[in-house]
Parts: sequence; C-alpha cells; structure tokens
Amino acid sequence: MAGMTAHPEPAAAPAAVAAVLEALGPLLGERLTTHKAVREQHGHDESWHSPALPDAVCFAQTADEVAAILRCCNAHGVPVLAYGVGTSIEGQVIAERGGLCVDLSRMDAIRAVRPDDMDATVEAGVTRTALNAHLRDTGLFFSVDPGADASLGGMASTRASGTNTVRYGTVRDNVLSLTAVMPDGTVVRTGGRARKSAAGYDLTHLLIGAEGTLGIITELTVRLHGLPEAVCAATVVFADVAGAVDAVIASIQHGLPMARIELLDELSMQAVNRHNGLAHAEKPTLFLEFHGSAAAVEAQVATMGELCREFGGSDFAWATRAEERSALWAARHAAAYASKQLRPGRDFHATDICVPISRLAEAIEAAQADVAELGLTAPLFGHVGDGNFHLVVVLDRHDPAEVAALDTLNARLISRALAVGGTCTGEHGIGVGKRDYLRDEHGAGVDVMRAIKQALDPNGIMNPGKLLPD
Repeated sequence: MAGMTAHPEPAAAPAAVAAVLEALGPLLGERLTTHKAVREQHGHDESWHSPALPDAVCFAQTADEVAAILRCCNAHGVPVLAYGVGTSIEGQVIAERGGLCVDLSRMDAIRAVRPDDMDATVEAGVTRTALNAHLRDTGLFFSVDPGADASLGGMASTRASGTNTVRYGTVRDNVLSLTAVMPDGTVVRTGGRARKSAAGYDLTHLLIGAEGTLGIITELTVRLHGLPEAVCAATVVFADVAGAVDAVIASIQHGLPMARIELLDELSMQAVNRHNGLAHAEKPTLFLEFHGSAAAVEAQVATMGELCREFGGSDFAWATRAEERSALWAARHAAAYASKQLRPGRDFHATDICVPISRLAEAIEAAQADVAELGLTAPLFGHVGDGNFHLVVVLDRHDPAEVAALDTLNARLISRALAVGGTCTGEHGIGVGKRDYLRDEHGAGVDVMRAIKQALDPNGIMNPGKLLPD
C-alpha cells in the first residue's frame, strides 16, 4: 500500500509468543508461520491507517482448531486477531500489540442451503460472491453488498451494509444465528433459524459489530431473499447535489421500495469516467435500482422519474439487461479506487457517517463546504437512501498540512452527524480510526460495553485496542 512503510514492533511478550508457537505447532504444522511476508500481508487492511504486524499467522480450518488456539493464547496472555479477507476500512485487523493473527479464509464451506426456509449456513471464510455463485440455480441470493468481496464472518464482525441496504437491510438484519468461539475456547451457538425469538439475551447481535473484541465468529446462518422477477437500473443527472438529495428524500417519503439509491457527486463522476473509460455526464448523479414484478418495477420507475424531474433530474439512462446493470454497478463500486487517479501516487482515506434522512442534504452541503475551505480533494458518494455517505479524501500522508486538514474534516463531519442524531460510522465500523469518537456518540454506554468486554475477555486478548477508546 502506497506510503505505508512503518511496521511497529509487536507488543506481545516474546516469551509468551514463543510458548504459544511451541504449543500450537504440533496442531497446525505449516499452517502456523512467522514468515515476514505473510505477517506483512496480514498486518494491514484497506484503510488509511499504518500497518502493524502480528507476531505470527495461523490458518484455521475448523471451529475446534480456533477453540484450541484461543485456549492457548488466553493461557499465555497473547493477543488474538481474526482475519478474513482484509477489506476492512478502519484498521480492524491491524496488530497494534502484536500477537497471533487467525486467518479464517480456509473455513469456506457452505454447510447447508434451505430454499424452503430461505436461509443458509456457512463458515466464516465464505465470501459474499462465493455464496451467491453457489445460490445461482436456487432463485435466491444473499443481499448484503458492501462492494468489496468480503468474507461473511468479517462482514458480521464489522456490521457491514452497502448498496442494497435501503431495501434488504444490513448484515445485522440478515444473520439469524452464529457460532462463535469465546476467549477461553468455549464454543457458543447463538440463536436458531426461527424468524423471531424472545429467549434470553440476544447474543447474535452482541457479537455482530463487535469487531472480534469479544470472540471469533466461525459460522453463520444467514437470511436469503428471492431473486426479483424484474430488475431495472438507471442513472439520473442533476444540476447540483441538493436536487439529487431532495429527490432521494422525496422517494423515501413516498414509500417507494427502491432496491438501491446511490449518489455520486461531480468529482466522483469525473473519477469514475477516467478509471473505467466511460462518458457519463460529470455532474451529480443518482444510481438507482428497482426490484419486483414487471408491473411493480414499471410503476416504481414512472414514479421515481416524476420525482427526479421535479427536482431537476434529467438525462435518464435505463439498463434492464444483466450485463448492462453489472457494468453500471461495477463503475459505482470502483468509485473509491477511481478517486485515487485524481491525484496519482497519493493515498486515500474514506470517511463514513450516517444521518437521519431528513438531515442528509444539509450534512452533504456542509461537508462539501468543508472540503472547499480546507483545500482538500475529496469526491463524495454514498448510500443516500439510508442517509449514509462517504468522502474519499485523496492526499499526501507525508504532508502535515494535508493530514491536519483531514483531521479537521473528520472531526467536523462527525460532530455534525452526532448533533442531529446520526452516527460516526454507518458501515465502516470503529477499529482504530474512530475509537476516540465512540464516547461522544454513546456516552456512558461505552462503560457498559467495557464491562461486557471485561466479563467475556478478562485477559484482554481479543483484538486489543480496537473499538473501545483507551
């Protein structure tokens, strides 16, 4: 990753690490390694945050192996980090305190698909595209699409969402139950496959979004959805961001069952055109998708067209064939990396806030004003159907003035989001990047979180330093 050359020394006690390696060697064999190249691969994610290497990496293949690993590390006080694909955005997999990284990518079995119940049970290393490829002939699909081909265990750990959230919900809404290994090696199965339950604490949703700080998710039972009879995607161009956002707000208030509503500002469209060799208008653009019966989709398209025109929308471009829709959404998903081409050789930092839909327009306008005032290059895009947007700040990490401007921008964005009842992160999670803002959002609730952490992980081995502020 460009500009990321610092590798902080591990903080785990060398003698404790050596004891763990000796104990786990016979169990894991060559799947336990201290090779520097492997450690470097597992010492960073897709985030802006500087890498930090684990002392060792192991590749688990079963929940029983994960349990043995955690029992050993807990006994010796060695930190443990779970690793899926490494697509997290806020440094969740960075080993700030060294320790053992448990790579779950080989736990990639699809255990069962139950079309009659519309659910599936998968191991944590299964990726969303692998699951959907497996489901291709069933008429079902897994809906959560964060853009990256993330593992389902990682998506659950960071409470991921994405472009389909406005209709199908986040990963929180689409996981029925989990199998997780707790810090002492106990294997816990949370929940069942029933669509509702009033039995005891909701451990499933306690572990979802915990970022590996309470245990390691090894298996998930997820909700599936029926493939719609008809799908239509579209782009709509606006003269300004305010008109596009007002059209989105109107569509939500009208109760339109949109599948996706994405906004790219003019700078994002410029970046997408360059990156993908496209010729879209370089103006604020809504990317839309409609699901349902043919008649329902036709009605939704007509209503959304009227709303968009009311707020200055024009240049409608419709895509109904699968390959056309795929090309359209591939361009949207590439927006973050396309943004780097605006300043070649620089790094990027992706922000992520979410606000109530009625406050979305003012939040976006204020964010763009901040970007202009601070002299930053920061395309804006996001899942505006649920009030979530991103700024991709492209900057030189070695320029103190640009880094200071980034810090100022982040602080302003989060402060304004919290002031209107929003959140400091709609989908990226906390990790190391936003842990200092968690108390601003939750107040004394952070102390309750810390008490839960202490009760379940008294030795503090699970992904230490993440999520909870020091």
